[in-house]
Amino acid sequence: MSNRINFSFSLPRPDPEPDPSSIDTCLAIAEGVERSGLEAVSVSDHPFPLEQPGQAGHQAHDPFVMLGYLAGATSSVRLHFSLIVLPYRNPFLVARMLGTLDLVSRGRVIAALGLGYLRPEFEALGADREHRVEDFAGSVAAMRAAWTGEPVTLSGRGWRAAGNRMLPVPFTSPHPVLWCGGNTQRAIDHAVRDFDGWSPFEVNEAGSAMTRSASSSLSTLPDQLAGLRESIERQGRTTPIDVCFVRTSRRWHQDESRAIDELGRLAELGVTWVEFTVAGTEAAEIVDNIDRFAELARRAGVRD
Repeated sequence: MSNRINFSFSLPRPDPEPDPSSIDTCLAIAEGVERSGLEAVSVSDHPFPLEQPGQAGHQAHDPFVMLGYLAGATSSVRLHFSLIVLPYRNPFLVARMLGTLDLVSRGRVIAALGLGYLRPEFEALGADREHRVEDFAGSVAAMRAAWTGEPVTLSGRGWRAAGNRMLPVPFTSPHPVLWCGGNTQRAIDHAVRDFDGWSPFEVNEAGSAMTRSASSSLSTLPDQLAGLRESIERQGRTTPIDVCFVRTSRRWHQDESRAIDELGRLAELGVTWVEFTVAGTEAAEIVDNIDRFAELARRAGVRD
């Protein structure tokens, strides 16, 4: 049998109109994912994108509010942030929100963190894009320090903690599951050093130009995973590390024989999670397609 893969379903983007039924759709999907036996639902992070040709931004529900809402309506499905653009927010605010949600959900939070790429969104939010790379590690360290429940004395660009303390601590000890997002070797090295997992996302050459990120696909993933193994050896990591590959196509699984082959290849490569989506507009159709996907994964030998 191939290695087991866990799955996270990417929830639909919001409708342009303020239609509460779209929230009901997300709830029905989360309940459907839970019934199917798949592991997680995910939401991305775009608070205020600029939507125009040549820009990769899209609308998204606030991930903290949406996943908090779904936490109260479900009991076992994991709550996956894919991903939080950490430079958009003060690290202690992010730590407080994630810690509270982890406590409310009894430890179901998975938080992928990333640098972000949309310059117009950075500008609209007043966030520092130019220093986001060097600030990222310090922000992650600040969050970890806050989650200890002990007084924190640290400073970073635009913030300073002088013995401040954050209680209660998260349900998960020592903190919620953290994955590092990004397709570069730098992201891989950071994941190996400081995170529980690495989360690359599928992007073609055109998408790579828009997102200013390295491309990633089934064809490039083996080399990237070789880089991951080299980084693990170089840094002396001894604990397991998750790899969550974010599939962006809505129809890749509809050719069943191809999908079974691709899932088997991902499992053999060592991928432990796949974020996916399916075609459909109505909740019932989407849930039905999720059930079909779960059965397909079992046939591929990557499910129990």
